[in-house]
Amino acid sequence: MPDIYDAIKADHDRHRTLLNTLADTSGDSEARRAAWQEFYHDVKAHAAAEEETFYSKLITQTWGQEHARHSVHEHQELDDIMEELNEMDMSSPGWITRFKTLKHDYEHHIDEEENEIFERAREVIPESEIKGYGERFEARKEKEAGLIEEKKEDALEE
Repeated sequence: MPDIYDAIKADHDRHRTLLNTLADTSGDSEARRAAWQEFYHDVKAHAAAEEETFYSKLITQTWGQEHARHSVHEHQELDDIMEELNEMDMSSPGWITRFKTLKHDYEHHIDEEENEIFERAREVIPESEIKGYGERFEARKEKEAGLIEEKKEDALEE
C-alpha cells in the first residue's frame, strides 16, 4: 500500500496523462468521451478523499488552515468547471476552450500540492503514520467513487 504522498502523486500522474489525452482528442469522439468519463470520476473521488483524509490533518495546524482552505477552494473551482464541461457539447469550440482552462488550473493546483503542500505536510504527518494515511486515502477514494452520482443529485436538489 502506498503512503499518502505516493497515493496522491500517482493519481496526479494519471490525471496529467488523461488531461494530455483529452487535449489530443477532437470532437465528440469515443476517445474523448472515455477519457473524460475516467478523468471526471477519478478527480471527483480523489478530491473528496484528499479533503477528508489529507487536508483534514493539515487543518489542525495554524499554517495548514490557510493552505487547506486554499486547496479546497481550488477543488470547488475545478469542480465547477468540470460540471460545466459535463453539460457542454464536446464537439463545440467552447468545450475545448473551457477544457484548456481546466487543464491549466488543475495542473497548477497539483504542482502546488506536490511542490509546496507536501513539504509542509511532512512536518505534520509523522513518518510512522504516512502509510496509514495512504490506506485511509485509498479507502475513502473508493467509497467516494460510489457516491459521485448521489452527491450530484443532492447538489441539484439544493
